[in-house]
Amino acid sequence: MFGFFSSDIGIDLGTANTLIHVAGKGIVINEPSVVAVDRRSDKVINIGLEAKRMLGRTPGDMMAVRPMKDGVIADFRLVESLLTHFIRRVQKRPLYFLRPRIVVGVPSGITEVEKKAVIDAAQSAGAKEVYLVAEPMAAAIGMGIPVEDPSGNMVIDIGGGTSEIAVIALQGIVCDASVRIGGDEMDAAIIEYLRSTYNLLVGESTAEQIKFQIGSAYPLKEELEMQVKGRDQSAGVPRTMNISSVEIREALREPVDGIVTAVRKALDDTPPELSADIMDKGIIMTGGGSLLRGFDERLRQETNLPVNVIDEPLIAVCKGTARILEDLNKYRKVLLPSSV
Repeated sequence: MFGFFSSDIGIDLGTANTLIHVAGKGIVINEPSVVAVDRRSDKVINIGLEAKRMLGRTPGDMMAVRPMKDGVIADFRLVESLLTHFIRRVQKRPLYFLRPRIVVGVPSGITEVEKKAVIDAAQSAGAKEVYLVAEPMAAAIGMGIPVEDPSGNMVIDIGGGTSEIAVIALQGIVCDASVRIGGDEMDAAIIEYLRSTYNLLVGESTAEQIKFQIGSAYPLKEELEMQVKGRDQSAGVPRTMNISSVEIREALREPVDGIVTAVRKALDDTPPELSADIMDKGIIMTGGGSLLRGFDERLRQETNLPVNVIDEPLIAVCKGTARILEDLNKYRKVLLPSSV
């Protein structure tokens, strides 16, 4: 009877992007997790896409920051502002008597202190009830995997701040590995490579663009090249140069190797019966980092297992939080326990 008026909200509160799903409407917010602040008054000026456009371009009295770091809250006040802003945007009218139930996707390696910060931020933003779910579990549910089955599934979720590897069966994570390596680490590696190799300084947005355009984790059939603009560290003047995908693959070697090592650890820890399931089904990749060229092929070579990148990997976690809210009783066992 009241389903039409449901205000339940599923949130993928990511280091790079925040996605929000509203019951009956689908994903209505998909914006960068960036907040712009006036340094003098300490007031929030912009949030989301408008704030990201200010990254690296703000005058001295402003700053654009990412309040999420490594998948968890680095600045509670700014995350609360971000959530409040987005929740108010999706609730067009004040429904105080229908404060939303919220499910938030979080890293599987989250601590109790970090759990409390997420719950407090969501409650301060207007939530009636807050539930947390590990991102790989949410991604599996979002992909339509029957997580309640005894058969095992391995999911790799490579986000902006963390990479989560989990073997899922019987509504639980049987074994997992969570490393604080993701898209942001890859961007930082590109920045450092260009600085140390060519004395060329570039910002986060440029590094991200390089990663998308020519980044790879495995040799390409046809290597790519792009023109990169930055500042010469020695001369202090603008400079343009051509960079190849071979060089960027070398720049990304350390963060990519870190994720591959975590996958191997998770496979080593997997019970033999579930290992047989994974051999049959393969590994499923999701998250923005799974779109790095050749990452699936690199993992195939390293593990000798089938590896598949899902369609729409950027929204799987958010879709999973929404499906949990649609049938909370069915999925209650997948929610993370919390002492708060």
